[in-house]
Amino acid sequence: MGDSCCNPASMGYIKKIVEEKIPGIYVLSLKIGTTIIEDMENSFFMNVNDQVTQVCDMLTKDPNLQGGYNSMGFSQGGQFLRAVAQRCPSPPMFNLISIGGQQQGVYGFPRCPGESSHICDWIRKMLDLGAYTKAVQGRLVQAQYWHDPLKEEEYQKYSIFLADINQERGINELYKKNLMALKKFVMVKFLNDTMVDPPASEWFGFYRSGQAKETVPLQETSLYTEDRLGLQQMDKAGKLVFLGVEGDHLQLPVEWFYANIIPFLN
Repeated sequence: MGDSCCNPASMGYIKKIVEEKIPGIYVLSLKIGTTIIEDMENSFFMNVNDQVTQVCDMLTKDPNLQGGYNSMGFSQGGQFLRAVAQRCPSPPMFNLISIGGQQQGVYGFPRCPGESSHICDWIRKMLDLGAYTKAVQGRLVQAQYWHDPLKEEEYQKYSIFLADINQERGINELYKKNLMALKKFVMVKFLNDTMVDPPASEWFGFYRSGQAKETVPLQETSLYTEDRLGLQQMDKAGKLVFLGVEGDHLQLPVEWFYANIIPFLN
């Protein structure tokens, strides 16, 4: 959100250090749009389903990825890449690494990149006016993973992205089959996160339905107990990896990254 594929201080830096640590590796940093500015703007204003379709097409056409690949998504990129895993099994994704991704969505927008930005103010107004209206859902990325625990029925009925990939309206067996094909699904939670509300979403937990104070871990959610996505089976098979790191959102120490993330990219 608010970043681009190739910013030398963020995603460009990640690409650089991965290439340095794993000589000869091919790294594709996804750009959604024809320019860096478009890529940044699309992180706020492009339908996520269209973004996923575009990425699937890019992966399918990349000759370097036809034998399979590992994926790594930062913040909202974590749940977007999970949608890629569920909807686009070819080429195969081996490991999915979600770094601060909001797998059960968010119910709050406490800190937006660039607090003085008019974009952040506009987003808050749109979410307040009606996150689940057709106009807001179709235009605002953050509304598409807005999960209101006080309005579960509205969320399940009108969320055009998160409710679909989390099997809230019915079971798509292909989604379940494709996600379970992963070797590892790695979820990194920032233990002092002040941006994601609730932080439990980074490990697939969320607020207990009907209130917005108490959170429950993944294993106590209906998504897990009903095994709508195969997460329970994956957990029992040792395919789910829960990692915690001290620090605020996306404040990732490089040595921690080397020790804990690089092994999943080899």
